[in-house]
Amino acid sequence: MNKYIVVDTPKNWEFLDGNIPVISSQDYIANPVYSKIKNVRIFNLCRNYSYQSKGYYVSLLAEARGHLAIPTTKNLVDLKSPKIVKIISEEFDELIQQNLKNIKSREFDLSVYFGQNVASKYKELSAMFFRHFQIPFIKVKFVYKHNWKIQSIKSISILDISEEHKPLAHQFAKDFFSKKRYDTVRPSKAIYDLAILVQPNDPAPPSNPKALKKFVEIAEKHNFYVEIIGPKELSRLSSFDALLIRQSTEVNNEAYAFARKAQQENIAIVDYPDAILKCCNKVFMAEALENANIPAPKTRIVNYDNAKEILEDLKLPCILKAPDSTFSFGVKKAKTEEEYYALVKSMLQESELIIAQEFCPSDFDWRIGILDGQPFYACKYYMAKGHWQIYNWNAKNKDDQDGNADVMAIEDVPKKIMETALNAGKIMGPGLLGIDIKEANGKPLVIEINDNPNIDFGVEDRYYGDLVYSKIIEALLKRLEDK
Repeated sequence: MNKYIVVDTPKNWEFLDGNIPVISSQDYIANPVYSKIKNVRIFNLCRNYSYQSKGYYVSLLAEARGHLAIPTTKNLVDLKSPKIVKIISEEFDELIQQNLKNIKSREFDLSVYFGQNVASKYKELSAMFFRHFQIPFIKVKFVYKHNWKIQSIKSISILDISEEHKPLAHQFAKDFFSKKRYDTVRPSKAIYDLAILVQPNDPAPPSNPKALKKFVEIAEKHNFYVEIIGPKELSRLSSFDALLIRQSTEVNNEAYAFARKAQQENIAIVDYPDAILKCCNKVFMAEALENANIPAPKTRIVNYDNAKEILEDLKLPCILKAPDSTFSFGVKKAKTEEEYYALVKSMLQESELIIAQEFCPSDFDWRIGILDGQPFYACKYYMAKGHWQIYNWNAKNKDDQDGNADVMAIEDVPKKIMETALNAGKIMGPGLLGIDIKEANGKPLVIEINDNPNIDFGVEDRYYGDLVYSKIIEALLKRLEDK
């Protein structure tokens, strides 16, 4: 990737003496050569980022030209937003109070140079501000009223740095351009940056460690630079070209926030926030399957008023599901009337509506993996030992928590199962989906449409091997190329 440092006066930056060309903002804005170059990353180090200034137009034009700008225009707007300042002040309150607790005055200015401060004790706090705004030089003003609050965050120019701070500020700039991941760590052939979102202590991770290693390996072969990132690194997402979500997805957890931000910033993603919203809600799914005339177990939506009527309709035993249940969490089986009413009462305290479904016993569930409308793996998931679900989280022995799996060629899947899976997938649109189907009396019934389905090393990849990972990485590449 071509890289340029854009500044107002190049002679003020001669101290960098690095491998990245330093050009003037006037040259970048006016010289047509720069508008035609592809695969460019622009480091915008202009003195002024205010609206319609040269600094603002450098980032704006970079984005219009398809160049990757740091900071982005969104970063520049965020810097002026009182709401964003308030959010950061509240979100990182503990870090702020901890760092400033020994300051005796009622005001404090924190100067941040490329994510660092001249005092190492403010290293974490400084890095946090840089991750959020990606602006090289900022001054954060804090005031104390009962506790420390951010009063303002402003960009400053290299000319505003005191003589006392200048040597270290220059060194921080050199460190940034010599050690930053996209200059030394990323492989020389890498064209795009890929973030893989992983929750470190995920109770039911959609990919095991060996699968994550495979994703990294395959992505690097497709010219991606890859980083595994965590849920607390949302502010870094803007510096990536693509996002692969490999943590459990819920509307109220970080995965949705990452997907939504990626969509807003035109970052290639697997998978879309729309799929998370739809797949994570069983009420939506029940209605959508019925409206599309896709066969499913008899399903009813339960509220406080119709619980008795639903029980008479479905009979016992029946399955009760929380609207946002995933990986068998929040899915209960009622065997008696007493158990049914107790579960309904308990679950309705958490949600206005829940799902009741007829119980369809089977030895296994089909899982058809679909990517952008095309099947790319097929499994049979067998029930956990002595249990009615494929997961039994209450099993004392960890090995008994889930059942075995058979994996096969796409063409070996019965035609009626495959057709049902593909039709169900159309409800959610393009993306990565896992369609769960039971067979009852020879008839396929859709149990679930899963966004973010499992891709585990040794299970879903057992038949097609690396091709499973390649398909997903190639889908991200296609999204990038389509942009």
